[in-house]
Amino acid sequence: MTEKIEQAKKLLAQNIKVLRKDLGFSQEKLAEITELSTQTISDIEGCRTWVSDKTLEKLAKVLNVDIFQLFVPINEDNTDESTSFLYKRLTKLGNSIKDDIDKRLNQFFSLEKSLNN
Repeated sequence: MTEKIEQAKKLLAQNIKVLRKDLGFSQEKLAEITELSTQTISDIEGCRTWVSDKTLEKLAKVLNVDIFQLFVPINEDNTDESTSFLYKRLTKLGNSIKDDIDKRLNQFFSLEKSLNN
């Protein structure tokens, strides 16, 4: 179990660093925007700490990704535009699920509104 946790920490650290650099952010800038300390960002990227769900939410929002994308390998050969096949597929699936949920919620609220009128 510990090995899997260490792998997840390492992948999270690598992805945050790659995404941060893609946005042109220093650790200090990322810390400022997420309202975390620079030491926290450094510790995450250095695999010295684990993060809470609240911290994951903040980081994902600022880095403009879904939380799960922080744990999917990014193709480091071309981090500017190209991502691994898995990353692309999971992103597409996540967007598809969001679209489906939005569509169903809109249908539900439209139906509820018509029933209340």
